[in-house]
Amino acid sequence: MRPAIPVLLYHAVMDDPPDWIAEFTVTPQQFREHLDAVVGSGRSAVPLSVLADHLAGRGDLPERAVVLTFDDGFADLPGPTAEALAARSLPATAYLTTGAITPGRSSLLPPAPMMALGQAPRLEQYGIEIGAHTVTHPQLDTLTPRDLRRELRESRLVLEGALGHAVTHLAYPHGYNSRAVRHAARAAGYTSAVAVRHALSSRTDETYRIARLIVRRGHTVADVEDWMAGRGARTAPYPDSPATVGWRLYRRARAVVRGGPEFAG
Repeated sequence: MRPAIPVLLYHAVMDDPPDWIAEFTVTPQQFREHLDAVVGSGRSAVPLSVLADHLAGRGDLPERAVVLTFDDGFADLPGPTAEALAARSLPATAYLTTGAITPGRSSLLPPAPMMALGQAPRLEQYGIEIGAHTVTHPQLDTLTPRDLRRELRESRLVLEGALGHAVTHLAYPHGYNSRAVRHAARAAGYTSAVAVRHALSSRTDETYRIARLIVRRGHTVADVEDWMAGRGARTAPYPDSPATVGWRLYRRARAVVRGGPEFAG
């Protein structure tokens, strides 16, 4: 049996989210309770880069690690969410959708309160490392090779310009990826990429599709405690199921018919 490593995926942390993201939103009170459960588990929180380095054979990992990640860049992140993490000395990793947080740019994300690109350095001051989450948040595995390269490279370069250092970690929007997408991520200069998979990660997980557990509004403290104990979900790595492969083929065909990139969500 492979020792499990929980990698939790949060989105917005707010009391009154827009309808489109409500299913993947927790309240500030829920969030604080989740963090207290993480601390109470005795696991050692590390940024995603530490897990990625271990998977690539470049570094050690605490015996009982946990990783906290945040996607998109909602407005709560550089404020109360970062403060709640810092108050418990919990590092984290945030994957930012640059088109949604950059003035004058746009993305496929529906309207929601978002942070600003200029706040990204503040996240690092709180101990939150920054990764890329593409420019527009499309279904990457349905894009043309040219559009795929643009999404991967431009988002990284924008973040590097804001932070003044390299950004080498990626999150696939809604976890959608394929062998071609993973190869493109490597070619674009990323050293790791996280998917979703609704599974626990492990010390033998795949560096370019690290499994995460997506936290939904209905998840309780007991769920978090189960994940911290290595229960409640399967453990990666494992091959894609026929259903996953079929869903990918369907989405690709739909994108061709509709003639453009589609929102991953």
